[in-house]
Amino acid sequence: MNEKIVENLTGEEYASKIFEMSGAKFDPEIASELWAKIQQHKWLLSERLSRDVGARTACIDFLENMDQAVDEYLSYKRQDVLNELGAQTFGREIWDTISDSQPPKQLVNRRIILPLTMEDLSRKHGVSPPRTIIFFGPPGTGKTHFVKAIAGVLSWWFIEIAPSMLMEDGAEKMGANLRRTMEKVRQLQDAVIFIDEFEELASCRDEADRLDKCITNEFLKQVPLFKNEPKRLLLVCATNYIRHLDQALLRPGRFDCIIPVGGLNSDERRAILDYYLSRINVGQIDARKLVAETSRFTPADIEYLFEQVAQYAFEREVARREDYKVTTEDFLGVMARMRPTLTDEIIDEFEKDSVTYARV
Repeated sequence: MNEKIVENLTGEEYASKIFEMSGAKFDPEIASELWAKIQQHKWLLSERLSRDVGARTACIDFLENMDQAVDEYLSYKRQDVLNELGAQTFGREIWDTISDSQPPKQLVNRRIILPLTMEDLSRKHGVSPPRTIIFFGPPGTGKTHFVKAIAGVLSWWFIEIAPSMLMEDGAEKMGANLRRTMEKVRQLQDAVIFIDEFEELASCRDEADRLDKCITNEFLKQVPLFKNEPKRLLLVCATNYIRHLDQALLRPGRFDCIIPVGGLNSDERRAILDYYLSRINVGQIDARKLVAETSRFTPADIEYLFEQVAQYAFEREVARREDYKVTTEDFLGVMARMRPTLTDEIIDEFEKDSVTYARV
């Protein structure tokens, strides 16, 4: 059923239609606004009852339950957007897998989680949590995992907008699709909006072609609109290549925080290793040795390591037909065939970028 909301009538004609249907009198200007909402209510009633509800019935019902009707329509439309954009929910356990010693966790907790979960105290002290954030760092360092953890600990919706989604109608329509998508997410409440591979949408305009410049310009327009929404929304963008982003996005005013997410220290690796060890059938494990041997591993590397070890253990038990417990040697054998993501060169570049671009 199509949602027809607006008719091309004058205010006096809208007032006349409402009076004819309900006997209620309204000034023309107010009647124009009411008629659009009555049409929305008519559409929603028709959707729910799977039949066309008459305009008179919808008008009377709306005027008798005005506040409730408006809230119900907005809630219904939000659910439509959530379904369309593939919204997900996550539990707090993702947040708990991140070591408390990891600097971004402490920062996010202090600047975002606490102000959003202690709103009265935030208002008392005039604290405004960031609405727009950039995470940057080498591939596999857990930027996406971090954003899902934020959504989980807040109990908010998680919506990922992939650049590939915006290119479904071709590269020429990418800017228009970005605008429409951002208009939709601004209708939502309690949602974390995540854009990965952000450099594809906001590359430096000095070196971009006409199309890329248009997309970056559109994003520059959308960020202030997002920040001005009074709803509880958080926009988090992630990039492996902070140097590729347009400088206008990196200056204060558009993104409130620019947070580096780098490699893991020994405590942070231990926290992730303990999490995954609890999920497999383990025997004799030297956790300290595993921590030492994964010094250049990212969270994604560690996850892949455990996937390979788990598959190895599964195949060994199938072959032997007896309980097989994973040992330290099994891990070391798999590690010998892996190449960690982080190198001295990558770490050095990240540290320089952290000094240049981080803003918390």
